[in-house]
Amino acid sequence: MNFSRFYAVVKARNIEFFRDRSSLGWNLLFPILMLVGLSFVFSGDDRAVYKVGVIELAPKQSSFLATKFINFIDYQDIELAKVKLEQHSLDLLVDFKGEKYWVNQGSPNSYLVEKIFLNEHDNFKRLETQGKKIRYVDWVLPGILGMNMMFSCLFGVGYVIVRYRKNAVLKRLKATPLSALEFVSAQLVSRLFIVMFMTSVVYIGCNLFFDFYMLGSYFDLFIIAVLGAFSLITLGLLVASRSKSEELIGGLLNLTSWPMMLLSGVWFSLEGAPNAVKVFADFLPLTHLVAGARKIITEGATLMDISYHVAILVGMSMVFLALGAYLFSWNTER
Repeated sequence: MNFSRFYAVVKARNIEFFRDRSSLGWNLLFPILMLVGLSFVFSGDDRAVYKVGVIELAPKQSSFLATKFINFIDYQDIELAKVKLEQHSLDLLVDFKGEKYWVNQGSPNSYLVEKIFLNEHDNFKRLETQGKKIRYVDWVLPGILGMNMMFSCLFGVGYVIVRYRKNAVLKRLKATPLSALEFVSAQLVSRLFIVMFMTSVVYIGCNLFFDFYMLGSYFDLFIIAVLGAFSLITLGLLVASRSKSEELIGGLLNLTSWPMMLLSGVWFSLEGAPNAVKVFADFLPLTHLVAGARKIITEGATLMDISYHVAILVGMSMVFLALGAYLFSWNTER
């Protein structure tokens, strides 16, 4: 591993990216436009969908659970459910076994759902809580930034390597003292630096205008972002390890990115989704990036609290990197 050759490739790749003004502008503007648009679309408090958390569901089903237009979510952790209620993510929390329920004093939705609940159960003990509301733009922030990181990682690595291979740049590099390890490592470090730099700029810039909700540590958020970006970069490397066609790599990258964009909790929570969907989502690196970042931001979780997501991202990165390095080809011939 020669550091001077490694550094030369990293520097060349960074200069290539920052000189491409269209790519640089798109990476900056896309997440900002998404955040601005969604903040206006979902800024109202008059959405008709209500959510009720259920603790210790009684064996005998309550008729309240059959109420239309209410989404009932089962919670095993009562403290987590209370946090959700405080943040206005839930409109009511009910413990049927303990015959008690919680309302959020500052939530109009909680007031309305309580009236509906009391029509069926007027003998339950009433408990109160109150907290700062999480706007939709706060909740969706990790998803939008994660999605932007996903596209930058996958397409930034995939298209570049395939273009190098198609234009015989890799073939020329193979004739130099540069080793495959040095080239691949340089590509990973370069893209990781670019992704984290652009994401940090977007977050800091938008935070000046939106004043995002933040309960956890910025250091923990940065670490989970780095792990998620590295996992996505290695996935992009794996997808592009053998391909020689830009058309093929475009299809493969779209096939890889679209399931993650739809099923990784970017736009909506997977709570209440079928188990098959949840199992499939667990195999997607973006799921663990978004879920871990969202827990840090909205629940104040630490890296220990999200150790499951951290471990999965590290494991996926190692698998993708090993397979990508093993299958990597310098030449256009398969």
